[in-house]
Formats: sequence, C-alpha cells, structure tokens
Amino acid sequence: MLNIVLFGPPEAGKGTQATKLLEKYQLIHLSTGDILRAELTAKTPLGLEAKGFMDKGELVSDSVVIGMIENKIDANAGAKGFIFDGFPRTNTQAQALDSMLRKKGTPINLMLSLEVDDEELIKRLLLRGKDSGRADDQNQSIIENRIKVYNKDTAPVIDFYEDQHKYRSINGIGSIDEIFDRLCKAIDSVK
Repeated sequence: MLNIVLFGPPEAGKGTQATKLLEKYQLIHLSTGDILRAELTAKTPLGLEAKGFMDKGELVSDSVVIGMIENKIDANAGAKGFIFDGFPRTNTQAQALDSMLRKKGTPINLMLSLEVDDEELIKRLLLRGKDSGRADDQNQSIIENRIKVYNKDTAPVIDFYEDQHKYRSINGIGSIDEIFDRLCKAIDSVK
C-alpha cells in the first residue's frame, strides 16, 4: 500500500496535483474537509460529535478526526493506498495518524511537501481571490497572516517526517506537468 501525505502552504497546488496523483497511482484521496462534511451529512456518531465541537466554535478534536479517517480507510480496505490532504496539521496529529496506521500495518511512505516562496503564494492567492470572489483571498494582510500561521503552526510537521526519512521537498514552482513530474519521481523512488 502506498500512503502519501501531500503537504504545503495555501495555494501551493496540492489540490491540482492530488487529482493527477490519484489518477496515475490509483489512490484514494483523504481530504479531512471532505470527510468531515460527509460524516456531518450522514449524521454518523463521529459526525454528531464533530458537530458538537463546531457548534461551540471549537476545532474538532484530533481523536474525532482520526476516527473519521480510520473509518474511511476501513471502508476502502482494498485500496492501493491513500493521499492525505489537509492532515496532519500538527505533530500531535502526525503521531496519532502514525499510530493508527501502524496498527493496520500500513505506514506513511512519504511526505511530499510542495515548496513555494511566500511572494509567489501571495500572488497566487490574490489571483484566486479575483477569480473566485473569496473575500479572504482578496485581502493581502489576511493572506499574509494565513501564510504566517502555516509557517508557525503547520510547517513543523515536516520535522516529524524528516526524522523518519520520509520527507521530500518538491519545488512547487513551474508548470503543472513539471511539478507533477517531480512528485512522480519522488514517489517512484520509494515504490
């Protein structure tokens, strides 16, 4: 089984590249946002527990998110592997994910981190804001704060996977196909 954490700051190109990787390697996409929405819609026990956190304006607990991911993995037991997108975002989440996967005998093989400098990210997010109409992508100070929060709170997860020799830095600047080729080379080197 091939399990990949696709990582990077906002607008690094994770969504675009995830779609191409899913097709090429026939993996299952595990986006925590999508999983959470599906669990809420289906009113599952974990979905109702998550709703309780959200109704209070709190982040959904790591244990609930891990439970949802585990349910999705169990529901796709015959899969060739998974791409984790948007998770883990903290070292605590990375440890919980590793522990859960270890019990299933299917560890994370790679963390592929799309690296894009802050100036380029700001440019991309402003462009996305103009195209999508999203207010949060049209305000440069909000964008700069999101990047700052990513660098402070989320980027340290890189160290967790680097300590396991699973981290690969991928240049996230270039054409979609050039970046995809870089990602494939990293994946093929461990397959």
